[in-house]
Amino acid sequence: MTAVTREVFGRMPPEEGGGEVEKFTLRSDSVKVEILSLGCIIAALETRGRDGVFSDVVLGFDTLEGYTRKHPFFGAVVGRVANRIAKGRFTVHGQDYQLFLNNGPNSLHGGAKGFDKVLWSPQVLPNGVCFFRLSPDGEESYPGDLQVWVTYTLNGEELAINYRAQTSKTTPINLTNHAYFNLAGQGSRDIYDHEISIEADSYLPVDSTKIPTGEVAAVQGTGFDLRQPVELGKHLQKFGLDGFDHNFCLQQEQARHLAARARHPPTGRAMEVHTTQPGIQFYTGNNLDGSVKGKGAVVYPKHSAFCLETQNWPDAVNKPHFPNTLLHPGEEYNHTTWLVFNTA
Repeated sequence: MTAVTREVFGRMPPEEGGGEVEKFTLRSDSVKVEILSLGCIIAALETRGRDGVFSDVVLGFDTLEGYTRKHPFFGAVVGRVANRIAKGRFTVHGQDYQLFLNNGPNSLHGGAKGFDKVLWSPQVLPNGVCFFRLSPDGEESYPGDLQVWVTYTLNGEELAINYRAQTSKTTPINLTNHAYFNLAGQGSRDIYDHEISIEADSYLPVDSTKIPTGEVAAVQGTGFDLRQPVELGKHLQKFGLDGFDHNFCLQQEQARHLAARARHPPTGRAMEVHTTQPGIQFYTGNNLDGSVKGKGAVVYPKHSAFCLETQNWPDAVNKPHFPNTLLHPGEEYNHTTWLVFNTA
């Protein structure tokens, strides 16, 4: 059984409209997750270690104020297009679109005010919550009125996140959740003692601005071969890597498939990521620098968390040989990601 409760978390600042932000708590025997109506943010996620003790394993803030300031997308749903679009430019049906550049020369995670920074309309379900919003035609310079539903449901040790959307004009779309995990418990110093594996035979090399070059490269014989579990700290050292911020290419089928596993041997906490998406961005918190104060007033230094963002491939709107990222009127965008938490 999943219990679902709701409470007021705070109010947006007057300059942001002053709307009420609610917090929804989903609780099963093995997982407790707190989700905000601002940005569909996963604000807390508690799961058991092998000693039976619950710990919060996602980065974030204790109060709404933290989330209304600039932060690196902690726990949020990002869109209309997650990840990067080169030079913030794309063309649909012969029309050129120019997006706001918020990541060097590129557009990242939907632009200046993406889906992470807006209030969503919630509807409580027996085992979860569904958030809805209409992204109007021209919002952040994207074409078409886009209706979006993001549904979180908790069943036992499995948290499912379903993303649905319909549009009035052809538009690129790519939705994901940007939760930062540390299975030792949020606020732990680093993730070097975590074991990670990713079910990918290939990955996307990137240029100096993190845009894929267009090559789909085999992981075989490289530091990107994570098909067998690796201990992250030793692996980064062995290959002289500063960290990961790369798309790994998964099997391209709409059915559910295993994408990645993470395990923290000292506590026994483990998670699996399953998805219908063709890619997953593995990011090791390279840009965290200790400047952000999180829950319990802890700071989050470099490599103190990881993200496993299920997605379409970055800059797919400008790369015809990448999986299709365009949604047309009359079609429905529908993807699901499942996070399974257990002890190993």
